[in-house]
Amino acid sequence: MTTKRACVIGSGFGGLALAIRLQSAGIATTLVEGRDKPGGRAYYWERDGFTFDAGPTVITDPDCLRELWELSGHDMAEDVELMPVMPFYRLNWMDGETFDYSNDEPALRREIARIAPQDLAGYDEFLLYAAGVYQEGYVKLGKVPFLDFTSMIKAAPALARYQAWRSVYSMVSSYIRSEKLREAFSFHTLLVGGNPMTTSAIYALIHKLEKDGGVWWARGGTNRLVAGMVTHFERLGGTLRLGDPVVQVHTIGDRASEVECASGWRERFDAVASNADIMHSYRDLLSEAPRGKRMAKSLAKKRFSPSLFVVHFGIEGTWPGIPHHTILFGPRYRELLSDIYDHGVLPQDFSIYLHHPTVTDPSVAPEGKSTFYALVPVAHMGKLPIDWDEVGPILEKRVLDEVGRRLIPDIHERIVTSFHYAPSDFAQDLNAWHGSAFSLEPILTQSAWFRGHNRDDDIGNFYLVGAGTHPGAGIPGVVGSAKATAALMLEDLK
Repeated sequence: MTTKRACVIGSGFGGLALAIRLQSAGIATTLVEGRDKPGGRAYYWERDGFTFDAGPTVITDPDCLRELWELSGHDMAEDVELMPVMPFYRLNWMDGETFDYSNDEPALRREIARIAPQDLAGYDEFLLYAAGVYQEGYVKLGKVPFLDFTSMIKAAPALARYQAWRSVYSMVSSYIRSEKLREAFSFHTLLVGGNPMTTSAIYALIHKLEKDGGVWWARGGTNRLVAGMVTHFERLGGTLRLGDPVVQVHTIGDRASEVECASGWRERFDAVASNADIMHSYRDLLSEAPRGKRMAKSLAKKRFSPSLFVVHFGIEGTWPGIPHHTILFGPRYRELLSDIYDHGVLPQDFSIYLHHPTVTDPSVAPEGKSTFYALVPVAHMGKLPIDWDEVGPILEKRVLDEVGRRLIPDIHERIVTSFHYAPSDFAQDLNAWHGSAFSLEPILTQSAWFRGHNRDDDIGNFYLVGAGTHPGAGIPGVVGSAKATAALMLEDLK
């Protein structure tokens, strides 16, 4: 018997998880990565003794990762050490008010009572709602493919019962009156590219996901989780091909036949899956196939998530008073989101997600120094077509000035090294359409069956995995997509 062979294009978390699942099931799998390191968006840099993770930096639902090792009787702890993060996030407003968000229920209730004691009962009701949508949206639907509209119709009653047409912010507001607490329990959608004002209320499940599974960090950085997944994939006999981007998925009729890389390397496979950007997958990699052109035209009409502007910096000193994750809210919430998602302008004000891994894991910086990044959501380049080479240094200083004003007064004197990563870098390095950081925006009409299908409708052995397909962005989302896609591929490859 000849062994069936599969190719996975792109080694982000979705691609790695899919490759591990296929290889664990005995499919000879080749994972092809265009960049010099695996990880996709979870890339990293080492500068002046500091380790800078490109992201993502919030690890939730560790069980979905452990399962990748358990498939072959291994333990993730062989390759990766996860460290708990507490509090999950510290939220900080312009008036100096803070809110420590965690799954320590007594502590969380004390935080709620300190800001708005009248909202404790509403929080309890929201918790019940979040548990319900978690069961329906994540446990039942998060790891199964939506290949036809019938599957969407079957899911519709549950989605309707939880008012999926409403936004996360709207649903939170129906339980909670305090504006600060409304922001505290709705900002999470931004971590998967969604506007809390328009993202389906189903995404309130993130609260339950974090509450049950915690928030974690991989010792050494998110890059070490990637490295552990690569180690496990290769241990199983998988092949990783680095530094050679795929340029074409060749087709014969309605079948993917060969994968060709920039170097001229070209091989035949029984099945091909893409973890690359969804527009890049169809417009560029399938450019020779009529299906590629049709899908690219269709995708161009859809709404894509914003991009990000990230300032990485290493500084003198240690900062035990600054937690691992801090959200520095700006003076506006709804209006700022509208500027980013709707108007495509670069506002004068901003909210910042500040990542400070050294408070959990000092190994990512030289002794006595600290690693940070400050992340600001910005409109993607389709809405904000500016010259990031010109604007980037100006915005970097503004972001660092704000971190200095709010938390580290002498930040500029302390900086050892710094650099930024802009929407143009997402487009260049990751082939991300318009430099989007999270692929398709997670609104209801771009979710489940309305999102990229885990198996292409026309090319029967071409599959998708990652943020552009069901269920969406974030580590649990793309790892869930890998489970859905792997099930299809293994059934088809029998």
